[in-house]
This record gives sequence, structure tokens and C-alpha cells, in this order.
Amino acid sequence: MNRVKEVVILSGKGGTGKTTLTASLSKIIPDKVIVDADVDAADLFILLEHTRKKSTKFRGKSVASIDKNKCIKCGECERQCRFDAIHKDSDGNFSVNFYKCDGCALCTYVCPVHAIQMNEEIVGDWYVSETAFGTMVHGHLIPGAENSGNLVTLLKHEAQLIAKEKGIKRIIVDGPPGIGCPVISSLSGATLALIVTEPTLSGIHDLDRILSICKQFRVEAKIVINKASINKENVEKIKQFALKNSIEIIGEIPFDRCVVENLSQKLTPIDTDNCKTVRKEIEKISQYISARF
Repeated sequence: MNRVKEVVILSGKGGTGKTTLTASLSKIIPDKVIVDADVDAADLFILLEHTRKKSTKFRGKSVASIDKNKCIKCGECERQCRFDAIHKDSDGNFSVNFYKCDGCALCTYVCPVHAIQMNEEIVGDWYVSETAFGTMVHGHLIPGAENSGNLVTLLKHEAQLIAKEKGIKRIIVDGPPGIGCPVISSLSGATLALIVTEPTLSGIHDLDRILSICKQFRVEAKIVINKASINKENVEKIKQFALKNSIEIIGEIPFDRCVVENLSQKLTPIDTDNCKTVRKEIEKISQYISARF
């Protein structure tokens, strides 16, 4: 069965307005499943009032554990661990540092008395919730935990199943910032990457980085310039960059303090009448996506 179309909203760094735009588009664009793939700092649920329908523990990597009753304190596991994850305490007992253990399981093979075993660790949770604007799949990792890319893949897979079951035509994904592993998982199988940038030198630099990832995965990309009115010179630089790379700019959202005022009340720019200029530009972006994806 063919994949449901996925529109992923990305940014080269945090704070560009990516989640605010995603929440706004989620309220306007019809017939979709919503995914919050920013599992290290999930916050889309704050702007989308929801009722949780399903909650599941997310198991990450396997971590070694040492049975002190079996351990003969030979120290072979500590000597062989290349990640420096096993240490001896003042009583001569060995233990494993959860954050350093890479899950390679070498210690289980070198232990002469089989006192070490690998255990899958619960490193987060993921949820299926209902909002007034559609089903939302979201989750979060325990701070410092790994496997964010795997959790993003799981969330998108669940969204695909829900969309196909309900006959929904598209999925809107609030992707993580940056260019790391969870971003790559967000882009995998995507139909469109909507890159949110801002008219600053760092914004232009980060736009270049995220676009390179889109090209590598052959995902069509479009640009939205947020806070476009704060620096016209840099807006022009972004336009020249887009022209050079044959990337279309589909929106220029002006800076307006009304956005901050609305967010402080858990509202998006499209929820009130005080953000008419911003709302008009977001509606234009939503019409573009609805018509083509």
C-alpha cells in the first residue's frame, strides 16, 4: 500500500517559529494526522488541546546489568569495556553507568561466570491523542536518553497506520530542529520538507545545512521566512540563496508582537483577530500545501 503524503516542518535551529507554524497549519489544513516528532523537546501538545487515548512505553537500547551475587569481582568486564561504562566502587563491587553503556554486550561474553545480562531500558513514552483538528501522535524521551531517531520512526509509522485506517490523505509533522538523527528519521519517506528560517546570518547558515539534508534524501523542499520584517537585507539574501538553489519561497511571515501575546495564552496566531497580517500569510501557506500535497 502506498504511503500517505507527509509534510514535515523543519528548521536549522530551535526558536524559528517552527512549532507555532505547525500548530497553526494543523488547525487550518483539513484531513490530516498530526505528528510531533521533536521528541527531545516536545511542545506541540501545548498549543493543541488534546485528550490522550493511548499511552505506550518506549524501550530504547539494551543496557548491561551486573548480578552482584554471581560476580566474582575479576574485573574483566571493566578492562574490556571500551566505553568506560563499568566501574568498581569502594566495596569492590562492579556496576554499570546507564548513560555510558552503548549496549554492545561485549561484557556478557567476557564474563567468566555469566553474571552480566542485557536489559531493555524504558527511555520514554509515546501517545495517540485526539484534538479538535485531528488525531495527534506524539512522544518524549527521558532527558539524556538515546534512540530519538527510532522513536520518531515509530511515531511516523503509527501515523501512517492511523491515516490509512481512517482514509486520511496527509500527515503534518512537526520535525525536530537541526540536522541530527531525529531530523533524518523525520525526512525519511517525506513528501515535502517545509523549512522555516529567519532573516539572520545564523538563520541563513542553518537553512543551508538543513537544505543539504533534504537534497541528500531527495525530499522536495520549500522555504518559509518567519519574522521577515525584522531585516529586509537578510530577507533579500535568503531570496538570492533560494534562487541559486532553485527552491521556492512560499511564505514571508512578518514579525508581530501579537504572536508572543497569543503564545503566552496557548493560542496560535490564527486563533484571534489581533494577528490578521500573520494569519493571512499562514493561510496562504496552508492553501499552497492543501492544493499540492
